[in-house]
Amino acid sequence: MKNIPRVPLTLGLAGLLPFVWGLVTSYAPVTWISDYFIGYGVLADYAMIILPFMSGAIWGFATRATGRQAATLYTLSVIPALWAFFFILGEYALLSAAVGFVVLLPIDNAAMKSGLAPPWWMRLRLMLTAVVVVCLVGGHFAG
Repeated sequence: MKNIPRVPLTLGLAGLLPFVWGLVTSYAPVTWISDYFIGYGVLADYAMIILPFMSGAIWGFATRATGRQAATLYTLSVIPALWAFFFILGEYALLSAAVGFVVLLPIDNAAMKSGLAPPWWMRLRLMLTAVVVVCLVGGHFAG
């Protein structure tokens, strides 16, 4: 968490709450709330929101690039949203989502190394992605 600005760090950690809630309620079911907001349901639904959100981050990096690098990043930026649309469904939705988040890391790393993302970006992304993947994989195996 060293050198990550407070606001992105705080908001990033807050964004983990639905993933952690989904994992916890996968193993300790809650009966007073709809299935859409606990366990598998919340994990799959929230992953379908956050992967396209990450598309926006890549698009933002592309706006700072030029030429072939910009075209590549714009093209790559649609993949997380399409991944969510086509692959986060059915029996393996949570594992597919976990793969989607891991596949983003090399793109983020390339953007950071090119100076398009801030120097602290990968520290934040690795930390958040580790928690997200643990929650998604753990949620998959809960069922």
